[in-house]
Amino acid sequence: MAGMQDATTTNSSRPLLILKTGDTFDSLRASQGDFEHWIADGLGDAGLAVLVLDPRHGDALPPACEIAGVVVTGSHSMVSHREPWSERTAAWIGMLVRDTEVPVLGICYGHQLLAHALGGEAGDHPIAMEIGTVAVKATGAAAHDPLFESMPAQFAAHVVHRQSALKLPPGAVPLAGNDFEPHQAFRVGRQAWGVQFHPEFDEDAMRGYIDMLASGLQDPRAARDAVRPTPEAASLLQRFARIVAQRTSEPAPN
Repeated sequence: MAGMQDATTTNSSRPLLILKTGDTFDSLRASQGDFEHWIADGLGDAGLAVLVLDPRHGDALPPACEIAGVVVTGSHSMVSHREPWSERTAAWIGMLVRDTEVPVLGICYGHQLLAHALGGEAGDHPIAMEIGTVAVKATGAAAHDPLFESMPAQFAAHVVHRQSALKLPPGAVPLAGNDFEPHQAFRVGRQAWGVQFHPEFDEDAMRGYIDMLASGLQDPRAARDAVRPTPEAASLLQRFARIVAQRTSEPAPN
C-alpha cells in the first residue's frame, strides 16, 4: 500500500516516510485509525508531506535522496522471525544509517529492527510482556542528545511488547530505560533513534491494547486503571519532525 497522507504543505519535494510494518487490531483501527495515522497526527505542524509505504505488501523502499526522514512503525510481527520483507527492510535501514544522514526513528518493532539492522539483537524479553503506562528514566547521555535533550529525568510512556532489543548495536548510546526494560531508547550514529515505547499512543489506544490482551495479563484492571497521559513521550514525535524539517532545506544526499 503506497500513498500520501494528508499533511501540511512543504517547500521540499522530499517527504517524511512512515514505514508501515504492521497493523493495529481491527476494532481499534475501525474506531481510531492505524499506526500510521497516529504517527502522522503526532508529528504536528512541521511543514512536512508524509508518505506511507508498506514493505509487507511489496512497496519498494526508496533511495535516500527521495526522502527527508523515516519513522518505522510498530507491528504485531516479531523481528526474530526474520520474515523476508522484514530482513529486506532491515538491510535498507542499515544502509540509511551507515551511508546517509537521513534521520530515522524506530518505534517498538521499528526500534528492535533498527537494533537488528546494525548488529544488535532482538528477541523475546527474558521475563514477560510489558504493557501499560510505565515510568521511564532518561540516561545521562539524553541531556546531550538532539532528540531527548528536553526530556525530563523521568517520564511516563505507553508500552506493549513481548520482544526487546536485547543487545544494542556497537556504538549505540542508551538514552532511556526502566527496571523491566533497560533499552527503552537509544541512538546510533548521529540521527537514528529507537524507542521501545509508543509515543504515538494516546490513552484510548493504550486501554484498547490492554483490553485486547487482557486474557494473558495477571491484573488487566490494574493495568487499565494505571493508564495516564504521556505528554513528554508524545513530544518526541514533534521534535523528530522538526529535526527532519530542518534537513529539508539542505541539499539532498547522493
